[in-house]
Order: sequence, then C-alpha cells, then structure tokens
Amino acid sequence: MTTTEAPVKYDYERIPYLVAYQNTSGVRDVYGGVAELVVLESYLLKPKDKPSDTVLIFMHPIGGGAYLPMINGLARGGHHVIYCNSRFRGTDSALLMEKVVEDLGECIKDAKNRLGYSKVVLAGWSGGGSLSVFYQQQAQHPTVTSSPSGDGPDLTKLGLIPADAIMLLAAHVSRHGTMTEWMDASILDESDPTKRDPELDLYDPNNPSQPPYTPEFLERYRAAQIARNRRITKWVKDKLAELKAAGRPEDEFAFVVHGTMADPRWLDPTVDPNDRVPGTCYLGDPRVVNNSPVGLARFCTLRSWLSQWSYDDANGDAVDCGPDIAVPTLVIGNLADDACTPSHTRRLFEAIGHPDKEMHEIPGANHYYAGPDQRDTLRQAVGIVTDWLHRHGFSL
Repeated sequence: MTTTEAPVKYDYERIPYLVAYQNTSGVRDVYGGVAELVVLESYLLKPKDKPSDTVLIFMHPIGGGAYLPMINGLARGGHHVIYCNSRFRGTDSALLMEKVVEDLGECIKDAKNRLGYSKVVLAGWSGGGSLSVFYQQQAQHPTVTSSPSGDGPDLTKLGLIPADAIMLLAAHVSRHGTMTEWMDASILDESDPTKRDPELDLYDPNNPSQPPYTPEFLERYRAAQIARNRRITKWVKDKLAELKAAGRPEDEFAFVVHGTMADPRWLDPTVDPNDRVPGTCYLGDPRVVNNSPVGLARFCTLRSWLSQWSYDDANGDAVDCGPDIAVPTLVIGNLADDACTPSHTRRLFEAIGHPDKEMHEIPGANHYYAGPDQRDTLRQAVGIVTDWLHRHGFSL
C-alpha cells in the first residue's frame, strides 16, 4: 500500500501533569509516594495552533518512553499525544498487568473528562502493544475479576472506556510470551544457574549445536524454555500455598530469575529473519544481558510472576485477546528490529478479529528509530500513522 510521508513541521508544547486517583490496593504497590493515591506521571505533547478532538495515548507497563523518537515525531507531525507512565514506572518486580490496565483506564478517563478529547487512539509501543489489546478487550466486554493470584483489581467494576482505534507499533505479542522465548533453556536449577544442560547452552563455545540451528534443535530448545517457565510457575504457586497455610496469605516473596536473554534469534539471523545485526539484542550483547540486572524478569515477586511472566496464567496476551477487538487496528513492524521480530508482527495482525486492520513493515527501521540513519524510517512510520488516521476519520 502506498503511504504519504507526514511533514515534520509542527512546534509543540510538552506539558507534564499527574493523573491521581484513589488507591484501593491492600498493600503498597510502589516504593515512596502517598500510599492512599495512585499517581501517574504523564506528558501531553500538544502541537501549537493545531487543535484536535483526537489524542494518541501511549502507556508501557514500566513506562520510560516519553522522549522516544516516535513520540516526538508524532507530535511534530501534528498529532496530540499523551505518554502516561503506569504506577510501576521503572520497575516491574511487583507489577500486576491488571493494575496497569486500571492505570490506563484512568488516563483515558482523564483525557476525555478533563482534557476534553472526544476520541482516543491507543498507541501500543513495544510492550504497550499487548497492554493496549488487553485493555481494549476488557473495556469492550470485561471478564477479568482478579489477577491470576486472586488479587485485585476487578476489571469488571472499573468502568473502562473503550478506545476508538488501536495502533500496535514495533510491538510484541505479550510480556510472558516474549520472555519465555528469550529464556535460557539450559538452566536446570533456579537456585544455582551454573547447573546447565550443555547441549542447550547457546553461549557455550563447546556446544555442538551452533548457528545456523537445525529445526530439531530449535524445537527442543523452545520446548525446554516453556518447561522452565512452567517449573518456576509451579514453584510460585506452591510458595503462595505455603504462605497461605502458614496463616500469612497476604505475604509476598521476592526472588531472582537468572538467564532471560538467550533467544536463538540473537545468534542466528535465519531464525525469524529480518535485518537485525546478529550477535546483538536491543539491550546490547545478549551474552552479557542474559544475567545482567536489566534482563527481563530478573527481579520478581510471586504475584507479579503469575500476572506478568507465567506462560500459562498471565492475562495480558495480545494473541488471546486480539480476536475480541472491535475497532480498526494498525500494525507496524520494523524490519531491523532486534527486540520485536517479524513473527510477532504477523501474530499480532493475524490475531486481531476486526476486519478493518492493516499491517505495514518498514525496511531498515530499528526498534527505537534511534540513530542518525533512522530519520527516514521514522518519517515513514509517522507518515503511515498519519495516513491511516486520516482515512479513518480522526481529526489531525
């Protein structure tokens, strides 16, 4: 499909503001702050002399994207944009996806009721993609009454407002699905990550299986990743049952998950192929990131594991939620992305149940549109978004 590139020409204001609402959690969710309130740090990027009744709303489970090139590029392209951080800004150790849905709902209510926008388009960037699809499904027909551990919130009682459209931008299918695909399948003992199956250790130079990997090795590796996720989940459920039996049902327990950046994709460019650089991932050298503090799911709590990382229990799954989506949806994949690869883009697109859906892929674009060679790819992405919104009747 032919698209038009949007001119990068609008000056805009970046207006910081807070969305604050009553905290109904039984325990404190985050460190610091006023325990009685949930406070969401937000930014409105508002083009000057460019009124609109439509706002694009971004939220990522752990936030941090308010200054990403795409956010700024959309504002320069004439779009009103909100980037709202969830209550878990910067840390996901105790994150419940159901609480993030609650936060996104409050941001949308504020955008409509206080800021006066009549139309909302959810812009799901990276991990915000599955969040946006999960939110929209529950806003249309809420069914989730608790997190997988049985804790709140009850999404059926929140009065979530459905968005008018969804954009999934450089997104993956889910946090739990992505992390499972990235898990180090060789780790045999969670308490001692040095105990490994040498035949599954991607970073062992003596491993006879080296890139390009055979289909048989990949099948065995993927099965071992899922099995490892399920072993952790069983341990988590047993630990919660143990706390309950001890008369301490509200207690938590923190733990470490080692080895969460060992996806064969990073070493073998023939696996889910695109234009990424082999031997790298979006966080750097995967051999280092595999056990570094910034790896996915490194620091966890029991309830958060079930809601955020459990392969079988987590609710925030765009592939599972996608068939229920009843609004127009745009999917954009970046073909040099070293975080969200083409299979995720295709799975997202195929999952969306609404017939009015489009998928575009941008050659050469990396995950963040970061770097001097990415200006054209960013311009192309903004152009695709602008054209799609225009054709769907959203004011620009």
